[in-house]
Order: sequence, then C-alpha cells, then structure tokens
Amino acid sequence: MAASSLSSPAASRTPNLKSAPAPSPSPSTRRPAADAASAAAAADSKARFEAYNRLQAAAVAFGEKLPIPEIVAIGGQSDGKSSLLEALLGFRFNVREVEMGTRRPLVLQMVHDPTALEPRCRFQEEDSEEYGSPMVMATAIADLIKQRTESHLRKIQAAVSSKPIVMRAEYAHCPNLTIIDTPGFVLKAKRGEPESTPDEIRSMVKSLATPPHRLVLFLQQSSVEWCSSIWLDTLKEIDPTFRRTMIVISKFDNRLKEFTERWEVDTFLSASGYLGDNIHPFFVALPKDRGTISNEEFRRQICQVDIDVLRHLQDNVKGGFNEEKYGSYIGFSCLRRYLESELQKRYKEAAPATLALLEQRCTEVSMDLTRLDSKLQATSDVSHLRRSAMLHAASICTHLHALLDGAADPAPEIWGKTTEEEQMHSGIGSWPGINMPVKPANSSLKLYGGAAFERVMHEFRCATYSMECPQVSREKVANILLAHAGRGGSSRLIEAAAEIARAAARSWLAPLIDTACDRLAFVLQSLFDLAMERNRSKDSQYHQNVEDMDSYVGFLAALRCSYYKFVKELSKQCKQIVRHHLDSVTSPYSHICYDNDFLSGVGSVANSMSRFNHFTGVTSFDLADSGSALEEAQENLPPRDQQHMTPPNKGNESKEVLRESQLTVPETPSPDLPSDIHGGKKKDNGIPNDGGPRKRQARMAAYTNRNHHNSMISADDMGSKSGSSYSTICAISAQYFAKMREVLIERNVPSALNSGFLTPCRERLFLALGFELFAVSDDKFMDMFVAPGAVDAIQNERQSLLKRKKILLSCLNEFKNISRAL
Repeated sequence: MAASSLSSPAASRTPNLKSAPAPSPSPSTRRPAADAASAAAAADSKARFEAYNRLQAAAVAFGEKLPIPEIVAIGGQSDGKSSLLEALLGFRFNVREVEMGTRRPLVLQMVHDPTALEPRCRFQEEDSEEYGSPMVMATAIADLIKQRTESHLRKIQAAVSSKPIVMRAEYAHCPNLTIIDTPGFVLKAKRGEPESTPDEIRSMVKSLATPPHRLVLFLQQSSVEWCSSIWLDTLKEIDPTFRRTMIVISKFDNRLKEFTERWEVDTFLSASGYLGDNIHPFFVALPKDRGTISNEEFRRQICQVDIDVLRHLQDNVKGGFNEEKYGSYIGFSCLRRYLESELQKRYKEAAPATLALLEQRCTEVSMDLTRLDSKLQATSDVSHLRRSAMLHAASICTHLHALLDGAADPAPEIWGKTTEEEQMHSGIGSWPGINMPVKPANSSLKLYGGAAFERVMHEFRCATYSMECPQVSREKVANILLAHAGRGGSSRLIEAAAEIARAAARSWLAPLIDTACDRLAFVLQSLFDLAMERNRSKDSQYHQNVEDMDSYVGFLAALRCSYYKFVKELSKQCKQIVRHHLDSVTSPYSHICYDNDFLSGVGSVANSMSRFNHFTGVTSFDLADSGSALEEAQENLPPRDQQHMTPPNKGNESKEVLRESQLTVPETPSPDLPSDIHGGKKKDNGIPNDGGPRKRQARMAAYTNRNHHNSMISADDMGSKSGSSYSTICAISAQYFAKMREVLIERNVPSALNSGFLTPCRERLFLALGFELFAVSDDKFMDMFVAPGAVDAIQNERQSLLKRKKILLSCLNEFKNISRAL
C-alpha cells in the first residue's frame, strides 16, 4: 500500500539498535494524566472495534451489505499468508496443514483481551449470528475449519466458495484487528479439482477485495523480482493506484544474504519504478521453526527474528541502509502496529456513515415487519381479502377491456409481438394446407390487444383466399359422378360437382378455422401479463391506496388460470359456431350452388355441361387417366376402327366374324300394323298383346334406330367432351368451392369470431372470473392465499426479522454512543 497515503508509521517504527538512548521519561507529575488519556483512548478504540465486530457478525449472518472497514489478505499460494495470520494471532493452530484459506474465506476477528491468558476461539454458526462454545485445542480449531469447508463445498457441489467462515479469537497477545484471509492464487488446479478452479479463485478474491471500504493486504515472497511478479497485475486490477493497498514482502530473511552494498538494499526496499515513489512496502520475516513449541516461545521467536533482520542490515551490509526512510517498514512488529492503527483510523472515519446506514436498515426491517404483520392479520380476515381480491380482479378486467379497445400502454415496442413472434410463441407455426408463407399487413409491427386480434383475422383471410380448390382424384370424381348418374334427373353433373366442392370445403377449410381460433385465443391470453403490468404502473403512478396483491402468488396463479380457462372455453365455442356455419354452407340443402345468379355466372362451362346432363349414356364414360377420351356410348356399338363388333369369347372356342350377308335384318314394319317400334307392345282393351314374331321385329328396329341416334351424339357431342370431362367437373367444383369460401369469409366467420371472442371478454369476463374465484366457501377461498404451512413460514420469517432488528438496534445504539464520544 501507499503507506504514506494511509498514515505514516514513522511514530511507531522499531528503534535503531545503534542509535542513542531514548530520552528520559516525563516527570512523575505528568505521568498520571498521560496514562489516563492513553487508557481512555484505548477504551474508545476497543469500543469501536467491538461495535464493528458485532456489526460484522450480523452482516455475515443476515447477508447484510454493510461498508464495514475490513482488511483482505491476498497473495499467491505459499507466499506466507498463513504464517502472517498466526503471527498476528500470537499462537499457532496448524492453519497451513488444513489449507484454511484455499477454498473458503476466513474472517479472523482478533480481540485483545488482557484477561485471556490462553487463546479462546469461537466460530460463528452457519447462517446465524450466534457463536459456538470457546475452543482451546489447536487441533480442534483446525479440524473444525476443515470439516466446515468440505461440508459446505459438498452441499453446493463446487471447488471454492465465497461464503466465509467467521472465527473470533480473544487473547491477551493479539491486537484488535479483523482480517479476511482469502484463497491463494494458483496457476494450475490440484489433482481431482476442476480445471476452472484457478479462475474461480481469482474471480472470488477480486470480488472480495474490490469494494472500496476494504483495505488490501498483498503478500509476495522476497525471492520474486518486481519485474517478474505474477500477481502484481491482478493487484492493479483491484486497486490501480494502490491507495488502499498495503504490500508486504514476506520471507525477507531469504533475501538478506544477497545484499552487500547499501545501494543494493535501498534499491530493493524502494521498489523504484514498479510501485511509485510514495508506495512503501513492509518487509517481514517470521520464524521457520514449525516444531511443537509453546505460544510464549513462538512470540519470543517473532521478536528475535525482527532483531536479527535489523542487526544483519546494520552490521553485514556495507554502509547499512537508509534507516530514516525505510526503518519503520522493516519487521513484523511495525506491520502489526500499522495495521491496527490504520484499521482504527478507518473505523473512526466510517462511524458517521455506518450510523446513518444502520438507521436506514432498521427502518427497512421495521417496514418488513409491518408487512408481515399485515399478512398475518389478513389470513384471519376473510372478508377483507375477498374485497381486495375482487377489486384486483375487476381492475385486471378493466385493463383487459382497454387493451382490446386499442390502448397503447405499456409500450408496444417492448410488450407487443410481430406475426412471426406470435407464431413462434403460440406453437402454431403455419396455416394447415398452405405451403407458402402468409404475410398479412403490418406483420412486422409489434402489436397486442385489439390490433393483434384484427391482424390475425386478416391473416386468416389471406390464408383462406390463398387456397385453391384442392385437386380431386379421378377415382373420387368417378365415384361421386357415377352415383349421381344412377339417380336420374337433368342436373346430375351439377350436383356431382357441388358435392365434390362441399367435401373439399369441409376437409380443407375446417383446419384453417380451428387454427384461426387457436391463434386468436393466444392473442387474448397474452393480454393477461400486459393487464398486470398496466395495473402495477397505474397504481404506482396515482399512488392509490389499494391492497398489494403481488405477494399472494396463489391467488394470482388462480386468477391467471381462470382467465386462460375462460379464453379456452371461448375458443371451443367459437370453433363449434364456425363449424356450424361451415356445415350450413356445405349442406346439400344450401341454395348457394343453385342460386340463379351463381349458375348464370358459371358461363360457358355450365352450358357445355348441359348436354352431359341430358345424355343417357353417361354411365359409360371412362375417366381413367390412361384410357381413351371416350369409348363407345353403348357397349354393342362397334369401335371406330372396326366395321363390326367382335363378340366376347366363350371358353376356348372362337367364332368367325359374321359377314354382312349373314346378318339378320329385321323386316321393316308396315304402317298398317298397329305396332310400337319403340315399345314392341300394344294394348287392346287394356290387355297387353304379344306381337309374336312381329314384336321381335319391332324391337330390333327400335334398337337399330337408337344405336344410330347414339352414334350421332357420340360423334358430334361426346368426342371432344370425353377427354375434358374430368377437368370440366373439377372446374365447376372449383367455382362452387370459391363461392362457399366467399360466403364463409365475407359473411359468416368474421362476425362469428368477433361476437364469440370480443363480446364475451367485454361483457361477461368479470362475471365468469368472479363466479369461479369468489363463489366458493371461505375455506376454499383461503386456499388461494394460505398454502399449507404458509402461516408457520410467515411466523418464522417474522421471528427472524425481530431477531435481526434487535441486533441492528443494538449496533445502532453502540454507534450512537461512539459518535457522541467522537
């Protein structure tokens, strides 16, 4: 650290062994007053230290973020941090063997107690401000540190943790000092540890040492040259100007043998060019003997090492060293006094700010207690809760109405969604049966509420109109057409085409209608979060004195579920209503396909079909894709490329084709004979009369005439029609499909969806929510507010807050007394 920028330790430097004797003591008449002043100052210092220690314990226990002046010891592994902590404590407890600071920080609260001839160490309980029983055995202290570290790391499943272990040490030979020992920097993880352990340690140490209210105690071995210091750059990241850093060069005795000239010692002690002119490190050496020795012997060895280092610099270095400039920075005793005085100085400076912060914390805790008391009281006041819940539900419904009517608050840029985002969040990626992307107007704008509803309606129209009448297989056309042909009538093909269109409309438009209902339901469900946000912002804007329902998570969840259920039921009803319209439009009894205006609009296609409707031989059409355009209209008509008919084979025998001379030609009936050439029958007095041979002759003549007539139709009318019959029927079906689609989209669906979704949301939403949430017994109603064990949890939280408030008030009173003394 820039020791000169903190406070000059010159007044407490170690005296020069070769200097002149100290001046004679003050006269005896002045000694009692000086002793009294010194005792009063020491008492004040100890009072401040104790107050900050208790405040620090409370901060660790309750997770308080208080700017308490603290010293954070950092450095590389094996740089001597553990040995320095033992020296400050005044006794050993094998800290290094359990690697105390390598995995969890250790907060050492050293309390100077003249009555504690043996060290008394107590550990703060995990997640509590209470301390355990005093521990004296050094091995027990080390074992407890190891056990707590390993247990906590197993619990969080990590290699390091920033949660500290707090140890309070009371001893007659330790200063009033608090130091946070941190894990040592390492370049490589130990075997069995994650590779990221070095980075985790570095990140954790930086987070502990970065707060400006903490002093940094940086240790580095004397054998490391300033130009090759690995961790000096890390220190500069924490404190670039070294204004709150104290640099300690440890194991200084290892470097002494390299000094022979005065300039060598002064150059090393100045760290010129690396730390700045006003930055003065401390140079410390500690006993190397790690054997079992008494605490008294340990302290004696520390003092002896200080004396030996100074004697070596004075006696074994030619010209000695600049004692006036560097003498107060050499030796452990100088560092100890400096740390204690600097921390007390920071305590004194921070006392007013700490007092103000404690008053703020006490106020906040009191408010939290008031809130919990209100919640406990509310659990027993059902009527009050019912009223507050109803007001909240009514407010949410009001905001939902406003959003549907075009409100633009909150900001659509943040809360709105584009068409693509709606599709992604709703899980409905595309319209069924539509292979191309549908981009309605304003699809790239972020909309919500009524605007988003209308955009989905427009998108539905675009998707529906982009669908043409689906291709129908020849087999399906043949099945429908031939079935209608057998029924008779003059409009069989028109009816067949209409039936094909009706089937296509039912198959392809129904999924589009269901998708539209699902998308509209998603738009309405998304409004709940916006209504909640509007409700919070309006309450805070107008400072309305209403019950805060945000803490009642169960009720808010029930309100959300009821709203979602309401919208889902609307979607189900809308699907049924629109399906009913679809069934009406596609009903055989609908007049859409037989409207005179529509039939006249069919045009030439309908006119060309009229001859099909009056053609008696339609059942013999061949609609197969691989067959000829039209085979003969009658099965006994000869093929076009033959003059004669080939009868079917019978078994394996074949017959010759009959020559013209061998054909039986029916006798031409005489006009005198009362015979019916078309019917082959005549009635005499109402009794059928069999004409015998003449009857047979008449039937043959009629057959010949009919064949001749059909041959004429086939040649003139059917020759060109048979090849286009399939496409013609599909064309008529497509026009029928378009008419049905137009009636649905332009007349039925928009009004049905608007009245099915928006009208209920405006008129009966609150009634539906109120019936489900509030028309219940008190016990069932309270289940939304008081979960099983919730009252006990609130009581436990209240007890914890009371305890916290008591501790903070105690600290507040102490700091008030300290402030008065200042």
